[in-house]
Amino acid sequence: MKMYLEKLLQGKNLTMEEMKTATLSCLHNNVTESQIAALLTALQVKGETAEEVSGLVEVIRAQSPFHIELKKSVLDNCGTGGDMSGSFNISTTSAFVIAGAGVTVAKHGNRSISSRTGSADVLEHLGISLFFSKAQIEETLTQNNIAFLFAPHVHQRLKPFVKVRKNLGLPTIFNVIGPLTNPVELDSQLIGVYHSGKLEVVAQALKHLGRQRALVVNGAGGMDEASLAGENRFILLDNNKLTPFTLHPHDIGLPIYPNDAIKGGDAKENACITQRVLQGEPGAYMDTVLLNAGLALFAHGKAATIMSGIELARKSILSGKALAALNDLISISKKTSSSEVV
Repeated sequence: MKMYLEKLLQGKNLTMEEMKTATLSCLHNNVTESQIAALLTALQVKGETAEEVSGLVEVIRAQSPFHIELKKSVLDNCGTGGDMSGSFNISTTSAFVIAGAGVTVAKHGNRSISSRTGSADVLEHLGISLFFSKAQIEETLTQNNIAFLFAPHVHQRLKPFVKVRKNLGLPTIFNVIGPLTNPVELDSQLIGVYHSGKLEVVAQALKHLGRQRALVVNGAGGMDEASLAGENRFILLDNNKLTPFTLHPHDIGLPIYPNDAIKGGDAKENACITQRVLQGEPGAYMDTVLLNAGLALFAHGKAATIMSGIELARKSILSGKALAALNDLISISKKTSSSEVV
């Protein structure tokens, strides 16, 4: 590890194999917490490469006992976090809209690390279990189009990193790689990154990991979600080709809102916002979800254009299908809990 740390401190990149070796050393408790913190900090200061990201991701996914491969197309819309925006849980709310539009969503997420409220905090407050078994996740994805994969549950061997990340309380390479470590085999993905400098790295990593289609976004104001505050920057991955583009709310007929208009709060408040959006309450929250769900439907290929994706998202909400996706997952969680008690 000392050799790798010295290399990083000199501003040099690790190869994919070196990153794999360093990661395995951390997971097998061959290094101290201080060395793990130094590794994460040095990578953050230098700036992670696609090779370093891919090396870390491949080891983490290989270590998970929750590897799932379904006979249908699956999408994830997990953002990296780390934008410090204090927004409500946009991608979590959008996931139910996407599922209501007929696309299977394996929603990967965690509790709050560098934000106030994580996806797991909100879903737990809504009554959704964070601890489905592998078989239950497979069944839920097959029959109900959506399941939540709680990162600490599906990546139990990452405990050496968890305490260090919590103590640091800062964005690290794990903010970048979190959405990439989903143990479900994904065909498509929407990933928001908190810094425009991460767009190319994440897009290249997605390409290496074999995504058929993916969309990486850095939102206006530095959000890790698409924002209605101004211009958003994207990279589209399609057929191994990376295409950068920008998008303004005016381009898709949506109003402009400052990012302060989509502020969230604690788990209870954010759960309330999610329910209100899925019930069709108009305003900045709903319009932001329409944008992000529409982008995911475009990334998946369900929608041929972003505009048509937004319309599919709107129909999902107004038809009640998005809310039904939430209520179904709550019901499944209750039945699971009851059967465990019995």
